[in-house]
Amino acid sequence: MAFRRTRPLSPVANTAAVLVFGLLALVAPTSYAEDCVILLHGLAKSDSSMNKLEQAAGDAGFIAINVDYPSTEFPIEKLAGHAIAPALDACAAQASDRSEQPYQVHFVTHSMGGILVRQYLSRVHVENLGRVVMLGPPNQGSEVVDQLGSFPGFHFMFGDAGLQLGSGKMSVPNKLGAASFDVGIIAGTKSINPILSRLLPGKDDGKVTVERTRLDGMNDHLELPVTHVFMMKDRKVIKQVIHYLQHGRFQRAKTQAADD
Repeated sequence: MAFRRTRPLSPVANTAAVLVFGLLALVAPTSYAEDCVILLHGLAKSDSSMNKLEQAAGDAGFIAINVDYPSTEFPIEKLAGHAIAPALDACAAQASDRSEQPYQVHFVTHSMGGILVRQYLSRVHVENLGRVVMLGPPNQGSEVVDQLGSFPGFHFMFGDAGLQLGSGKMSVPNKLGAASFDVGIIAGTKSINPILSRLLPGKDDGKVTVERTRLDGMNDHLELPVTHVFMMKDRKVIKQVIHYLQHGRFQRAKTQAADD
């Protein structure tokens, strides 16, 4: 194939090109190589439930810390520090190995993991806190716990933390107040548990209603046709999580073409 030589740009055109490329550099996604993402699973789950999100965060250039914590063994107040403090230390260690540049810490949570973050941040100031993405969080408590919490075997299966996810006197979510940090929330609207969904008024994901995922002070809220149990493994959800971490908003149809 022959290549044709082109004439050099005029001074005016050259200046314009420099300005255009400079503007593109300003709006282009930045590198997240020094930023850390802490992943927190939900009640009665393990870190393996967040493996796909961990992989996606790593592929996007983040340091991914996938935390495994004993969600049914302690109350939320104890679980929060038990899970998050060591993860912050791990972020600091890995970020310093990569670069001496400042880094931010982001959180991606499923279900009760979001309540752990709210609990921790209500007590501890994280100076380099970035963004938080919550998947199906019972931010106003769950009616399922209200209905089933007194049933025999519930406490045995889900522990003190499970009982604290209701909306009554023991509710931890309802004691934590509004968000004072950048948080985006994804709520599911599909259920594979019709029995539990009958206990939930309005749209729900089988465990939490869309309305009760909302949190005063949240930055963005998105509904997707996914279930509570499997939302953290869903391709659409994962794409939205990474988009929020990078841009501080979820991807809507009108912006999708531009961002793709």
